[in-house]
Amino acid sequence: MEKTICELFAGVGGFRLGFDRLGSGWKTVWFSQWEPGAATQWAHKCYVSHYGDSCDLNGEYHTDEDIAAVDKSTIPSHSLLVGGFPCQDYSVAHTLSSSQGIEGKKGVLWWQIREVLIAKKPPFCLLENVDRLLKSPAKQRGRDFGVMLACFAALGYSVEWRVVNAAQYGAAQRRRRTFIFAYSNNTTYGKNMAEKDASKVIEKEGLMARSFPVQDVGDICQRHIDTDVVAVSDTFAFAFGNSGYMHDGVIYTAKVVEKEDPSTMLGTILQRNVDEQYYITTDKMAKWVYLKGAKKIPRKTSEGHEYVFSEGPIAFPDPWDRPARTMLTSESTLNRSTHTVVDPGTGRIRILTPVEAERIQGFDDDWTAGMPDRMRYFCMGNALVVPMITRMGKVLDGIITAEQ
Repeated sequence: MEKTICELFAGVGGFRLGFDRLGSGWKTVWFSQWEPGAATQWAHKCYVSHYGDSCDLNGEYHTDEDIAAVDKSTIPSHSLLVGGFPCQDYSVAHTLSSSQGIEGKKGVLWWQIREVLIAKKPPFCLLENVDRLLKSPAKQRGRDFGVMLACFAALGYSVEWRVVNAAQYGAAQRRRRTFIFAYSNNTTYGKNMAEKDASKVIEKEGLMARSFPVQDVGDICQRHIDTDVVAVSDTFAFAFGNSGYMHDGVIYTAKVVEKEDPSTMLGTILQRNVDEQYYITTDKMAKWVYLKGAKKIPRKTSEGHEYVFSEGPIAFPDPWDRPARTMLTSESTLNRSTHTVVDPGTGRIRILTPVEAERIQGFDDDWTAGMPDRMRYFCMGNALVVPMITRMGKVLDGIITAEQ
């Protein structure tokens, strides 16, 4: 089996960089990156500046277009489909015979992944999503992930998943994300996993367990899931643990305790004596102090109900001796979630630089150079933590070798 990748929702290339760092022969044969409503496709420009563009089987270029408009049959064949996609409402809108019985809501990107699975039948699939995926929506907990699992099961895939805090595995950021590894039941790996006890897959022998070792596994809960995706969308609800495995329509899930690797501390990635534009000016200091501080604010709903909005304090500035907090797309703007640090050279308080934002996510320095600073922060807030991909890639190397 060749080590070929198709990268959807590619951003600035985090998945590709993570696999490239292995130096083990992975080749990306096609990618897609499109930001709805953006006049300039900065992420696509950044990706192409590093890797060049990718043509489809017709020799045409559609990598910076809406993936919904792409003919999936023209995507080159690949052994691994990857992508970091948003948590959205995955409910089924209505039936449609031309889409194998279901049609998801317009604009929901999971259905585009499903279309690629149907059209190209990749043996392996590795996806990234926010941690709340496992609990959404609030009124039907677990339904959205259940819809995904039902789709995978109907297409002949088994699935492993883990919610990973990157800081627990050496990164410079406390960022929790759900990683999903799906594989065809016809692969050697799929057949091997099918013979193992589910608890062993979750604890030691699955890709997720080998990529992100655990120190303890709680009680395993079991639940059958229907391959009728419409029925799952309408009625399914389940309390997923932060780790699990699905095979032959049966879900096994448990809460695991991560085995800690030494984290990278924020102070170790900071630059010194940075440009003046990043420092907090005296006239803005009071606003920063207020936003970062604890608050109890009386408020009233539109119906007249009075309540107190409260929030605890956030460290100001962020400490050097801990990993960074989760970085958002609003990083660098004057708001509560933006990181503030003491510059190691000047001793003055400032925001992060774009290079420091790249380091927090595990990218090379100046990876996003050439776009406006606000977009550099935005792209990093959307990105994944690159070293987490490399960790999983090391295990995948062995899995692919066994498929030879």
